[in-house]
Amino acid sequence: MRIFDAVIKAGAKTINVPDTVGYSIPFLWGERFKQLIERVPNADKVIWSTHCHNDLGMAVANSLAAVMNGARQVECTINGLGERAGNASLEEIVMAVRTRSDIFPVETRIDATQIVPASKLVSTITGYPVQPNKAIVGANAFAHESGIHQDGVLKHRETYEIMRAEDVGWNANKLVLGKLSGRNAFRTRLKDLGIELSDEALNAAFVRFKDLADKKSEIFDEDLQALVSDIEPGDKPETYRLDSLEVQSKTGTRPHAQLILNVKGEPVQTTAEGSGPVDAAFKAIEKVAQSGADLLLYSVNAITSGTDSQGEVTVRLERTGRIINGNGADTDIVVASVKAYLNALNLLTSGDVRINPQEGDNI
Repeated sequence: MRIFDAVIKAGAKTINVPDTVGYSIPFLWGERFKQLIERVPNADKVIWSTHCHNDLGMAVANSLAAVMNGARQVECTINGLGERAGNASLEEIVMAVRTRSDIFPVETRIDATQIVPASKLVSTITGYPVQPNKAIVGANAFAHESGIHQDGVLKHRETYEIMRAEDVGWNANKLVLGKLSGRNAFRTRLKDLGIELSDEALNAAFVRFKDLADKKSEIFDEDLQALVSDIEPGDKPETYRLDSLEVQSKTGTRPHAQLILNVKGEPVQTTAEGSGPVDAAFKAIEKVAQSGADLLLYSVNAITSGTDSQGEVTVRLERTGRIINGNGADTDIVVASVKAYLNALNLLTSGDVRINPQEGDNI
Protein backbone atom coordinates (compact mmCIF):
# COMPACT_ATOMS: atom_id res chain seq x y z
CA MET A 1 0.00 0.00 0.00
CA ARG A 2 2.90 2.36 0.75
CA ILE A 3 4.38 1.57 -2.67
CA PHE A 4 1.07 2.28 -4.43
CA ASP A 5 0.72 5.51 -2.45
CA ALA A 6 4.20 6.57 -3.59
CA VAL A 7 3.68 5.80 -7.27
CA ILE A 8 0.33 7.64 -7.30
CA LYS A 9 2.08 10.68 -5.82
CA ALA A 10 4.76 10.27 -8.52
CA GLY A 11 2.08 10.55 -11.23
CA ALA A 12 0.93 7.00 -11.97
CA LYS A 13 -2.53 6.89 -13.55
CA THR A 14 -3.04 3.11 -13.62
CA ILE A 15 -2.18 0.63 -10.88
CA ASN A 16 -1.90 -2.98 -12.06
CA VAL A 17 -2.13 -5.77 -9.50
CA PRO A 18 -1.08 -9.14 -10.99
CA ASP A 19 -1.74 -12.68 -9.82
CA THR A 20 1.45 -13.66 -11.63
CA VAL A 21 1.41 -17.37 -10.77
CA GLY A 22 -2.35 -17.93 -10.80
CA TYR A 23 -2.47 -18.80 -7.09
CA SER A 24 -5.41 -16.73 -5.88
CA ILE A 25 -9.12 -17.58 -5.72
CA PRO A 26 -12.04 -15.22 -6.47
CA PHE A 27 -13.04 -14.43 -2.88
CA LEU A 28 -9.51 -13.49 -1.83
CA TRP A 29 -8.73 -11.62 -5.05
CA GLY A 30 -11.86 -9.53 -4.76
CA GLU A 31 -11.07 -8.78 -1.13
CA ARG A 32 -7.53 -7.76 -2.11
CA PHE A 33 -8.87 -5.07 -4.47
CA LYS A 34 -11.49 -3.94 -1.98
CA GLN A 35 -8.86 -3.35 0.70
CA LEU A 36 -6.43 -1.64 -1.63
CA ILE A 37 -9.01 0.81 -2.94
CA GLU A 38 -10.28 1.52 0.57
CA ARG A 39 -6.87 1.99 2.21
CA VAL A 40 -4.51 3.45 -0.42
CA PRO A 41 -4.56 7.28 -0.34
CA ASN A 42 -5.92 8.89 -3.54
CA ALA A 43 -7.07 5.48 -4.81
CA ASP A 44 -9.92 7.25 -6.59
CA LYS A 45 -7.42 9.18 -8.71
CA VAL A 46 -6.20 6.10 -10.62
CA ILE A 47 -7.56 3.19 -12.63
CA TRP A 48 -7.13 -0.14 -10.86
CA SER A 49 -6.15 -2.97 -13.18
CA THR A 50 -6.09 -6.74 -12.70
CA HIS A 51 -3.81 -9.25 -14.45
CA CYS A 52 -4.66 -12.88 -13.74
CA HIS A 53 -3.12 -16.17 -14.83
CA ASN A 54 -5.06 -19.39 -15.21
CA ASP A 55 -2.89 -21.96 -13.40
CA LEU A 56 -5.84 -23.05 -11.23
CA GLY A 57 -8.43 -22.37 -13.93
CA MET A 58 -9.75 -19.27 -12.18
CA ALA A 59 -8.26 -16.37 -14.15
CA VAL A 60 -11.64 -15.21 -15.47
CA ALA A 61 -13.37 -15.66 -12.12
CA ASN A 62 -10.58 -13.76 -10.33
CA SER A 63 -10.73 -10.96 -12.90
CA LEU A 64 -14.49 -10.62 -12.49
CA ALA A 65 -14.12 -10.60 -8.71
CA ALA A 66 -11.69 -7.71 -9.09
CA VAL A 67 -14.19 -5.87 -11.31
CA MET A 68 -16.89 -6.36 -8.68
CA ASN A 69 -14.59 -4.70 -6.16
CA GLY A 70 -13.49 -1.68 -8.15
CA ALA A 71 -11.09 -2.77 -10.87
CA ARG A 72 -11.83 -0.97 -14.11
CA GLN A 73 -9.13 -2.45 -16.34
CA VAL A 74 -8.69 -6.15 -17.06
CA GLU A 75 -5.58 -7.48 -18.76
CA CYS A 76 -6.73 -10.46 -20.79
CA THR A 77 -6.10 -12.29 -24.05
CA ILE A 78 -8.03 -13.66 -27.00
CA ASN A 79 -8.67 -17.41 -26.49
CA GLY A 80 -7.04 -17.11 -23.06
CA LEU A 81 -3.57 -17.39 -24.59
CA GLY A 82 -0.53 -16.85 -22.42
CA GLU A 83 2.38 -18.58 -20.78
CA ARG A 84 1.82 -21.83 -18.84
CA ALA A 85 -1.97 -22.30 -18.52
CA GLY A 86 -2.71 -18.94 -20.12
CA ASN A 87 -4.27 -15.65 -19.05
CA ALA A 88 -7.81 -14.52 -18.42
CA SER A 89 -9.93 -15.01 -21.55
CA LEU A 90 -11.15 -11.76 -23.10
CA GLU A 91 -14.24 -13.28 -24.69
CA GLU A 92 -15.42 -14.83 -21.44
CA ILE A 93 -14.95 -11.62 -19.47
CA VAL A 94 -16.70 -9.48 -22.08
CA MET A 95 -19.72 -11.77 -22.33
CA ALA A 96 -19.94 -12.36 -18.58
CA VAL A 97 -20.15 -8.61 -17.99
CA ARG A 98 -22.62 -8.18 -20.84
CA THR A 99 -24.82 -11.19 -20.04
CA ARG A 100 -24.93 -10.51 -16.30
CA SER A 101 -25.51 -6.77 -16.48
CA ASP A 102 -27.77 -7.25 -13.48
CA ILE A 103 -24.64 -7.91 -11.40
CA PHE A 104 -21.83 -5.98 -13.11
CA PRO A 105 -22.42 -2.20 -13.15
CA VAL A 106 -19.98 -1.68 -16.03
CA GLU A 107 -19.68 -1.88 -19.81
CA THR A 108 -16.73 -2.80 -22.03
CA ARG A 109 -17.65 -0.90 -25.21
CA ILE A 110 -16.23 -3.85 -27.16
CA ASP A 111 -17.96 -4.85 -30.41
CA ALA A 112 -18.85 -8.40 -29.37
CA THR A 113 -19.72 -9.42 -32.93
CA GLN A 114 -15.99 -9.37 -33.69
CA ILE A 115 -15.12 -11.87 -30.95
CA VAL A 116 -15.39 -15.05 -33.04
CA PRO A 117 -13.57 -13.59 -36.09
CA ALA A 118 -10.81 -12.34 -33.77
CA SER A 119 -10.61 -15.74 -32.11
CA LYS A 120 -10.23 -17.50 -35.46
CA LEU A 121 -7.60 -15.00 -36.60
CA VAL A 122 -5.54 -15.48 -33.44
CA SER A 123 -5.91 -19.26 -33.68
CA THR A 124 -4.67 -19.20 -37.27
CA ILE A 125 -1.72 -16.93 -36.52
CA THR A 126 -0.56 -18.80 -33.43
CA GLY A 127 -1.31 -22.31 -34.71
CA TYR A 128 -3.16 -23.16 -31.51
CA PRO A 129 -6.65 -24.50 -32.29
CA VAL A 130 -9.56 -23.61 -30.02
CA GLN A 131 -11.00 -26.60 -28.16
CA PRO A 132 -14.57 -27.39 -29.30
CA ASN A 133 -16.05 -26.95 -25.82
CA LYS A 134 -14.33 -23.60 -25.19
CA ALA A 135 -16.81 -21.05 -23.82
CA ILE A 136 -18.06 -18.45 -26.31
CA VAL A 137 -15.72 -19.25 -29.21
CA GLY A 138 -15.61 -23.07 -29.23
CA ALA A 139 -17.30 -24.82 -32.16
CA ASN A 140 -19.75 -26.51 -29.78
CA ALA A 141 -20.44 -23.48 -27.59
CA PHE A 142 -23.90 -23.04 -29.11
CA ALA A 143 -24.51 -26.62 -30.30
CA HIS A 144 -27.37 -28.68 -28.90
CA GLU A 145 -27.34 -32.44 -29.36
CA SER A 146 -29.84 -33.50 -26.73
CA GLY A 147 -33.34 -33.85 -28.17
CA ILE A 148 -34.86 -32.08 -25.18
CA HIS A 149 -32.39 -29.21 -25.55
CA GLN A 150 -33.02 -28.93 -29.30
CA ASP A 151 -36.77 -28.83 -28.76
CA GLY A 152 -36.43 -26.25 -26.01
CA VAL A 153 -34.18 -23.96 -28.05
CA LEU A 154 -36.50 -24.13 -31.06
CA LYS A 155 -39.51 -23.20 -28.93
CA HIS A 156 -37.81 -20.57 -26.78
CA ARG A 157 -34.11 -19.87 -27.26
CA GLU A 158 -33.56 -18.64 -23.69
CA THR A 159 -34.51 -22.08 -22.38
CA TYR A 160 -30.98 -23.33 -22.99
CA GLU A 161 -29.07 -20.35 -24.41
CA ILE A 162 -28.08 -17.38 -22.28
CA MET A 163 -26.53 -15.60 -25.28
CA ARG A 164 -27.25 -15.38 -28.98
CA ALA A 165 -24.60 -16.94 -31.19
CA GLU A 166 -24.88 -13.99 -33.60
CA ASP A 167 -24.00 -11.54 -30.83
CA VAL A 168 -20.45 -12.90 -30.58
CA GLY A 169 -19.89 -13.30 -34.32
CA TRP A 170 -21.18 -16.78 -35.13
CA ASN A 171 -23.06 -16.58 -38.40
CA ALA A 172 -26.65 -17.74 -38.04
CA ASN A 173 -27.04 -18.36 -41.77
CA LYS A 174 -25.22 -21.65 -42.34
CA LEU A 175 -25.53 -21.65 -46.13
CA VAL A 176 -23.71 -24.65 -47.53
CA LEU A 177 -22.04 -24.28 -50.93
CA GLY A 178 -21.22 -27.11 -53.31
CA LYS A 179 -19.79 -27.89 -56.73
CA LEU A 180 -22.86 -26.46 -58.48
CA SER A 181 -22.61 -23.11 -56.70
CA GLY A 182 -21.75 -20.22 -58.99
CA ARG A 183 -19.43 -17.26 -58.76
CA ASN A 184 -22.17 -14.91 -57.53
CA ALA A 185 -23.14 -17.23 -54.66
CA PHE A 186 -19.47 -17.57 -53.80
CA ARG A 187 -18.90 -13.81 -53.83
CA THR A 188 -22.08 -13.17 -51.81
CA ARG A 189 -21.12 -15.70 -49.15
CA LEU A 190 -17.67 -14.18 -48.79
CA LYS A 191 -19.25 -10.75 -48.40
CA ASP A 192 -21.60 -12.11 -45.72
CA LEU A 193 -18.51 -13.36 -43.88
CA GLY A 194 -16.92 -9.92 -44.08
CA ILE A 195 -14.34 -10.98 -46.67
CA GLU A 196 -13.64 -8.45 -49.43
CA LEU A 197 -11.31 -9.48 -52.27
CA SER A 198 -10.06 -7.72 -55.36
CA ASP A 199 -11.31 -9.07 -58.69
CA GLU A 200 -7.98 -10.82 -59.27
CA ALA A 201 -7.95 -12.40 -55.80
CA LEU A 202 -11.63 -13.36 -56.14
CA ASN A 203 -10.94 -15.16 -59.42
CA ALA A 204 -8.07 -17.07 -57.84
CA ALA A 205 -10.17 -17.94 -54.81
CA PHE A 206 -13.06 -19.13 -56.98
CA VAL A 207 -10.75 -21.49 -58.89
CA ARG A 208 -9.60 -22.94 -55.59
CA PHE A 209 -13.21 -23.16 -54.43
CA LYS A 210 -14.22 -25.23 -57.47
CA ASP A 211 -11.20 -27.46 -56.95
CA LEU A 212 -12.21 -27.97 -53.31
CA ALA A 213 -15.81 -28.66 -54.33
CA ASP A 214 -14.58 -31.57 -56.43
CA LYS A 215 -13.00 -33.07 -53.30
CA LYS A 216 -15.80 -32.63 -50.76
CA SER A 217 -19.54 -32.42 -51.28
CA GLU A 218 -20.35 -29.65 -48.82
CA ILE A 219 -18.32 -26.50 -48.24
CA PHE A 220 -18.95 -24.58 -45.04
CA ASP A 221 -18.07 -21.08 -43.87
CA GLU A 222 -14.96 -22.39 -42.13
CA ASP A 223 -13.79 -23.90 -45.43
CA LEU A 224 -14.23 -20.57 -47.20
CA GLN A 225 -12.29 -18.70 -44.54
CA ALA A 226 -9.44 -21.18 -44.81
CA LEU A 227 -9.63 -21.00 -48.59
CA VAL A 228 -8.93 -17.28 -48.73
CA SER A 229 -6.73 -16.99 -45.63
CA ASP A 230 -3.48 -17.46 -47.56
CA ILE A 231 -4.37 -15.55 -50.73
CA GLU A 232 -1.22 -13.53 -51.29
CA PRO A 233 -1.37 -9.94 -52.58
CA GLY A 234 -0.27 -9.59 -56.16
CA ASP A 235 2.78 -7.48 -55.26
CA LYS A 236 4.35 -10.34 -53.26
CA PRO A 237 5.67 -12.93 -55.72
CA GLU A 238 6.12 -16.46 -54.44
CA THR A 239 9.62 -17.88 -54.43
CA TYR A 240 8.37 -21.43 -53.90
CA ARG A 241 5.18 -23.06 -55.14
CA LEU A 242 4.10 -26.69 -55.16
CA ASP A 243 3.57 -28.15 -58.63
CA SER A 244 3.20 -31.82 -57.69
CA LEU A 245 3.63 -34.13 -54.74
CA GLU A 246 3.91 -37.90 -54.48
CA VAL A 247 4.43 -39.68 -51.17
CA GLN A 248 4.87 -43.34 -50.34
CA SER A 249 4.12 -44.58 -46.86
CA LYS A 250 3.90 -48.29 -46.12
CA THR A 251 4.17 -50.38 -42.98
CA GLY A 252 7.69 -51.71 -42.59
CA THR A 253 9.27 -49.27 -45.05
CA ARG A 254 10.65 -45.76 -44.64
CA PRO A 255 8.29 -43.07 -46.01
CA HIS A 256 9.44 -41.32 -49.16
CA ALA A 257 8.37 -38.03 -50.76
CA GLN A 258 8.94 -36.77 -54.28
CA LEU A 259 8.07 -33.18 -55.10
CA ILE A 260 8.25 -30.86 -58.06
CA LEU A 261 8.62 -27.29 -56.82
CA ASN A 262 8.26 -24.14 -58.86
CA VAL A 263 11.24 -22.06 -57.74
CA LYS A 264 11.11 -18.54 -59.18
CA GLY A 265 9.33 -19.90 -62.24
CA GLU A 266 11.58 -22.89 -62.78
CA PRO A 267 10.53 -26.50 -61.99
CA VAL A 268 12.83 -28.31 -59.56
CA GLN A 269 12.45 -31.96 -58.64
CA THR A 270 13.45 -33.12 -55.16
CA THR A 271 13.11 -36.30 -53.11
CA ALA A 272 13.79 -37.34 -49.52
CA GLU A 273 12.96 -39.95 -46.91
CA GLY A 274 11.68 -39.25 -43.43
CA SER A 275 10.09 -40.70 -40.32
CA GLY A 276 6.68 -40.00 -41.87
CA PRO A 277 5.28 -38.59 -45.13
CA VAL A 278 5.20 -35.03 -43.77
CA ASP A 279 8.75 -35.26 -42.42
CA ALA A 280 9.93 -36.66 -45.76
CA ALA A 281 8.20 -33.84 -47.66
CA PHE A 282 9.73 -31.16 -45.44
CA LYS A 283 13.21 -32.66 -45.83
CA ALA A 284 12.75 -32.75 -49.60
CA ILE A 285 11.82 -29.06 -49.59
CA GLU A 286 14.85 -28.19 -47.49
CA LYS A 287 17.13 -29.93 -49.98
CA VAL A 288 16.13 -27.19 -52.40
CA ALA A 289 15.52 -24.23 -50.09
CA GLN A 290 18.39 -24.80 -47.64
CA SER A 291 16.76 -22.14 -45.49
CA GLY A 292 18.67 -22.91 -42.32
CA ALA A 293 15.43 -22.43 -40.37
CA ASP A 294 14.38 -24.47 -37.35
CA LEU A 295 10.86 -25.90 -37.14
CA LEU A 296 9.33 -24.59 -33.90
CA LEU A 297 5.71 -25.65 -34.38
CA TYR A 298 3.75 -28.04 -36.55
CA SER A 299 0.02 -27.89 -35.82
CA VAL A 300 -2.89 -29.62 -37.57
CA ASN A 301 -6.54 -28.71 -37.06
CA ALA A 302 -9.63 -30.14 -38.77
CA ILE A 303 -11.62 -27.19 -40.08
CA THR A 304 -14.96 -29.00 -40.10
CA SER A 305 -16.16 -32.44 -39.08
CA GLY A 306 -16.03 -35.53 -41.27
CA THR A 307 -13.30 -37.51 -42.97
CA ASP A 308 -13.48 -35.22 -46.00
CA SER A 309 -12.76 -32.17 -43.84
CA GLN A 310 -9.99 -29.82 -44.80
CA GLY A 311 -6.96 -29.95 -42.58
CA GLU A 312 -5.54 -26.56 -41.65
CA VAL A 313 -1.82 -26.68 -40.90
CA THR A 314 0.36 -24.07 -39.22
CA VAL A 315 4.13 -24.23 -39.52
CA ARG A 316 6.36 -21.96 -37.45
CA LEU A 317 9.95 -21.47 -38.56
CA GLU A 318 12.76 -19.63 -36.80
CA ARG A 319 15.98 -18.31 -38.30
CA THR A 320 18.46 -15.99 -36.65
CA GLY A 321 15.92 -14.90 -34.06
CA ARG A 322 13.10 -14.22 -36.53
CA ILE A 323 9.91 -16.24 -36.27
CA ILE A 324 7.64 -16.88 -39.26
CA ASN A 325 4.22 -18.52 -39.35
CA GLY A 326 3.00 -20.26 -42.50
CA ASN A 327 -0.49 -21.64 -43.13
CA GLY A 328 -1.96 -24.13 -45.56
CA ALA A 329 -5.25 -25.96 -45.98
CA ASP A 330 -6.28 -28.96 -48.04
CA THR A 331 -8.34 -32.14 -47.77
CA ASP A 332 -5.01 -33.98 -48.05
CA ILE A 333 -3.11 -33.29 -44.85
CA VAL A 334 0.31 -33.87 -46.46
CA VAL A 335 -0.48 -31.35 -49.19
CA ALA A 336 -1.73 -28.89 -46.55
CA SER A 337 1.52 -29.39 -44.64
CA VAL A 338 3.64 -28.70 -47.72
CA LYS A 339 1.59 -25.59 -48.51
CA ALA A 340 2.11 -24.31 -44.96
CA TYR A 341 5.87 -24.94 -45.07
CA LEU A 342 6.23 -23.23 -48.45
CA ASN A 343 4.10 -20.33 -47.23
CA ALA A 344 6.48 -19.87 -44.31
CA LEU A 345 9.50 -20.03 -46.62
CA ASN A 346 7.95 -17.46 -48.95
CA LEU A 347 7.39 -15.10 -46.03
CA LEU A 348 10.97 -15.69 -44.93
CA THR A 349 12.24 -14.92 -48.42
CA SER A 350 10.09 -11.82 -48.83
CA GLY A 351 11.05 -10.46 -45.42
CA ASP A 352 7.38 -10.35 -44.33
CA VAL A 353 8.05 -11.61 -40.81
CA ARG A 354 5.29 -12.31 -38.30
CA ILE A 355 6.65 -12.10 -34.78
CA ASN A 356 5.65 -14.85 -32.35
CA PRO A 357 2.81 -13.26 -30.32
CA GLN A 358 3.74 -15.20 -27.19
CA GLU A 359 7.40 -14.30 -26.81
CA GLY A 360 6.71 -12.27 -23.68
CA ASP A 361 4.31 -12.51 -20.75
CA ASN A 362 2.75 -9.07 -21.08
CA ILE A 363 2.93 -8.42 -24.81
